[in-house]
Amino acid sequence: MNLLRFDSEEAWVSAVASLWRDRLRANPHLRICLPSGNTPKRIFAEMGRAVAAGWATFQHAEVFALDDYGGLAPDDQGRCVNMLRRLLLAHIDLPQYRFHFIDTDAPDLDQLCRDYDAAIGAGFDLTLLGIGLNGHLGLNEPGTSPDSTTHRVRMHESTIKASAGYLTHANLPTWGVGVGLKHLLGSKEVWLLANGAAKADIVQRLLKGPAEVSVPASLMQRHPNCFLMVDAAAGALV
Repeated sequence: MNLLRFDSEEAWVSAVASLWRDRLRANPHLRICLPSGNTPKRIFAEMGRAVAAGWATFQHAEVFALDDYGGLAPDDQGRCVNMLRRLLLAHIDLPQYRFHFIDTDAPDLDQLCRDYDAAIGAGFDLTLLGIGLNGHLGLNEPGTSPDSTTHRVRMHESTIKASAGYLTHANLPTWGVGVGLKHLLGSKEVWLLANGAAKADIVQRLLKGPAEVSVPASLMQRHPNCFLMVDAAAGALV
């Protein structure tokens, strides 16, 4: 795992966006797995500005949503697909048919998972991941098998509490469906993103502790092309 630490959140946002533009220029057909939530929010905004300025294009790229919550209304602003559409897709030139998302309202979730795995196919060229306070990656909670593919998950209490930050009501999701660790570990390149002092402890654990399923993000220590990108606050203990 390669550590890239930046002096400020502004520098972190700028650097991640610049590297992302470089990857798109090098491979216009980039297959990307993306998280939602607060961690990539400013990075997404920067990529929207880059597309508007003509510095980047997603016209030939392909985007896969990392996960989504179950039990929320289709138009709920807290659903991951809606966050991705609002924060990124509405501001870039990605064709609609090149966006893949997880429909947790599907009548047969087992079939949904198989279909999503089939769409992922040969895998991702680039995966961006936030890091949960308990070390989860997407909805891959502590204890998830490294061989897991797309699957339904019962969320841990800390993940349920964190979801409240995206919602305007108290009906917090308790389960979801997410891309498994097998696909994330198999991505050609992985960027682990962390900003803010609240992430300092887990960044230290995943970087300096053993690689074990109790901290899923620590499994990325074994990835040959993984970059842990942190701002000064998140990297304060490393």
